[in-house]
Amino acid sequence: MLVAGFLFGCMGVFVKVGAQYFSHDELVFYRSFLGLLMIYAIIRQRGLSLTTRYWQSHLWRGVSGTIALVLFFYCITVLPLATAVTLNYTSPLFLTILTMLVFKERFHAPLAFAIAVGFAGMVLLLQPTLERDQLIPGLLGLISGLFAGVAMLNVRQLGLHGEPEWRVVFYFSLVASLVSGVAMLSGAIHPVSAGSLLVLIGLGSSATLAQLALTRAYRTGKTLVVSSLSFSTVMFASLFGVILWDEALPLTGWAGMALIIVSGVLSLRLAPKHET
Repeated sequence: MLVAGFLFGCMGVFVKVGAQYFSHDELVFYRSFLGLLMIYAIIRQRGLSLTTRYWQSHLWRGVSGTIALVLFFYCITVLPLATAVTLNYTSPLFLTILTMLVFKERFHAPLAFAIAVGFAGMVLLLQPTLERDQLIPGLLGLISGLFAGVAMLNVRQLGLHGEPEWRVVFYFSLVASLVSGVAMLSGAIHPVSAGSLLVLIGLGSSATLAQLALTRAYRTGKTLVVSSLSFSTVMFASLFGVILWDEALPLTGWAGMALIIVSGVLSLRLAPKHET
C-alpha cells in the first residue's frame, strides 16, 4: 500500500506536469486508455473471461469513477497538489455515510464524531489555503471525493457479487476511456510530442502499477491497515508539491489535512462491516 501511495503521488505529479500539454479531459483519456490496454493484455495472457451478469453495476461504477477522476485531475491542475489529493481522499468519509444509508444503519456517536472531525478538517483546509477564485475548484474537489466514495461503494457491492478485481478494473477503464474520449473530442485535441509522450507513459504506468499494488494490498493484507496506509498518498503528494513547486501550506492547512486523515482512519474502523 505504501508503494501504491507513492505511485499515486507520482501520478499526481504527471497530471500536473501534463497540464502544460493537455486538457484534463485528455489526461483522463490517456490515463484510462493506457490502463485499459495494460489490463486487457493481462487478461488475454491469462485466458480470463470478461463475461459478467452485473453489467449495470459495472456501468455505475465506471460512470461514478470517471466523474471522480475528471474532477480530481482538473483540481490537480489548478490547486496545490496536496490540497487536491486531500480533497479527493475525503472519499472514505462519504463511503461511510453512503454505506450507513444503503444498509439503513444508525449513526452511533463515535462514528458521527469521526465524520464531524473530517468535515472540520475540510473547512480548515479550504478556507485558509484557497484564494477566492479557487473556491469553486475546491468544492469540485469535494465532489470528486463524493463520487469516489460512490465508486468505492460500487466496487464493494461488485465484490459481494463475486466479481474479480481485474474485471472491475477493466470495465472501469473501458467506461472511463469512452466517456473521456467523447469529452476530449468535443474540445481541442493537442498533438503528442516526444516530451509529452514520456509524460503520458509515466501517467499511465504509475496509475496502472498503483492500481495493481492497491489490489494486491487489499487481497493479501488487513483491510483496516491497508485502508489507513492509503492516506500515505497525501504525504507523498505534499512532499512532491513542496519539492517540485514550492507549494507551502499554512499551519491551519496542515492541521486540516491531519484531521481529514485521522477522520478517514476512524471512520473505516468504526463503520459497520457488511460481508454478505
